Parts: sequence; structure tokens; C-alpha cells
Amino acid sequence: MHTVTMPVIDDMPMYEVGIACEVLGAPLYELRLCASAPVRIESGFAIHPEHSLQALATADTVLIPALPHACLNEGRPIPPELVSAVRSAAEAGARLVSLCSGAFVLAAAGVLDGMRATTHWQQAARLAQWHPRVEVDPSVLYVDNGNVLTSAGRSAGLDLCLHLVRRDHGARVANALARSMVVAAHRPGGQSQYVSHSVPATDGEGVGAVLHWALHRLDQPLTVAAWARHARMSSRTFVRRFHDATGATPHQWLLTQRLNRARELLESTALPIDQVSERSGLGSAANLRHHFSVAVGTTPTAYRRAFKTAGS
Repeated sequence: MHTVTMPVIDDMPMYEVGIACEVLGAPLYELRLCASAPVRIESGFAIHPEHSLQALATADTVLIPALPHACLNEGRPIPPELVSAVRSAAEAGARLVSLCSGAFVLAAAGVLDGMRATTHWQQAARLAQWHPRVEVDPSVLYVDNGNVLTSAGRSAGLDLCLHLVRRDHGARVANALARSMVVAAHRPGGQSQYVSHSVPATDGEGVGAVLHWALHRLDQPLTVAAWARHARMSSRTFVRRFHDATGATPHQWLLTQRLNRARELLESTALPIDQVSERSGLGSAANLRHHFSVAVGTTPTAYRRAFKTAGS
């Protein structure tokens, strides 16, 4: 089974530790908590890990939760043994993942040098200042560099963990897990960390309703003008409210949903590639292959071989 090791240190925020335990534990992964001694994380919860930090070097994936606030705001150093263990894991070829300010640990280990990375937007300037060789992007939810992944703060860590499940186990497994947790199945990494206005609490502004309407018409031509008419807004007003509510443009959101639909069809049906493309709204097979390669990093045929459901 794919092993995920997560180092924990005193005063780590509980939220990111909990996210990793919830999403990346059994039955999908073997999650191992690691520390050099028993620790007490935020809010006083005691953890007695069964594994030492040396276990990071033998893991398939190493996940670094958010750092204690004192490491960022009060000058408390990141434990050097943690940085050393992460560096050893990188040399051994482990996949390295950070949630929120865990990116500072990867940066301290030299893992992020020359790479694009993100962290909580409130800490992005500090990460760039302390580690000028890192290309810090403060605007996105998460960055996937293949074997090194970083997320923004709080709920973006959940998005990245679900993204890992989607990469490792396919869209159907990730979507089922998201449904059980009552969260959005997939928010693309390039979506904005924060939006300029509050998400509408009701469908009174028409955005929530039009998203639901569009999801049932992914195989049809969907223009901004058509969406705006359905929402009873001008196109300009609709685009503004759409971005305020989702952090994405209509085009970005629609492409993501169509690729999600294509993944599900590839996993659960034996439809030819051209029919998968038509039913997901991506048009030609060539168009599907292009967008799929850019977003997923493989071909639709290779994805089907990896994740096809038994009996489909």
C-alpha cells in the first residue's frame, strides 16, 4: 500500500493535521505519523507517533502540515532534524507535499528552489523574502509540480489532498470521498485563493442556479451569453458575479467540469474516445487529448488503462 508519512511537531495547527488524517488514511493509504518524541499539537491534543522522522526517507509520499504560528511570527526555528529528514526523503525520491505554511519546510530543505510554489496568501511575501529562489504564487489554491506539490491555507489543503486521491485513484474514488465529506469534488489548483466578495448565501443572484443548470448541459454549447440569459443578467454582470462566487472565469470553470466528466466516462464506460469527448462537451477527440494532456499529464487512453472500473 502507498505509504504517506506526516511529521508532526509541537504546536502544529490541528486543522491541517486533521485534513491529512481524514483524506489520506485507510483504506486508500497507509498513513504514518512521525516525530522524534511525543508532541502536543495546537489546542493541547497529545500525539504519540509510532514512527521516527527517519521514516520519511522510506515513504512514498511525505506530507508537511502547517507550521506552528511561532515559527513564522515569533522567530522560533523550524526543527533542523525535520528539515534534514525532508531533505533525505527528497533524495530518496519521495513525493513531497506541503499544506499551507508547510511550504517553509520544503523551502528550507531546498526542495522548492527554482520551482513555482504557493502557501497561505498572508505568508506568501514572507516565503518569497526568506527563500528568494522559490517562485512564489500567492494567488492559487495549489501547485502541482509532479513530485512536489504545495497548497495555500486552510481549505485549500483539503483541495490538494483530494487532488492527490484523484491522481492516485481516479476521479470516481475522489468524488465519492468528497461526497462523503460533503465538500466540493474538485476545485482546480489555479483557482483564486480568495474572492473579492462573499459567495452568495442563496441563489438570489442566480450564480448557484446557473452552475447547476450548466452541469446538466456540459455536452451542449455553453456561451457566456447563454449563461447570462439564464441568470437574467447582462453578460458583463454575470462574469463579474461568477468570478466573485467561484474565483474562476466561466471558461476555466467549464473546462474543469468537462474534464471531470471525461474522467468519469473513461473510468466507468467503454465508450470510444471520440464519444467521451462529445459527451463531456470537449468536441473532437483531438481536443480532448490536448486538454487532458495539459490538465492531467497523460493521455485519455493511458488514464483509462490506469483507472478503468472493473466490469466497465
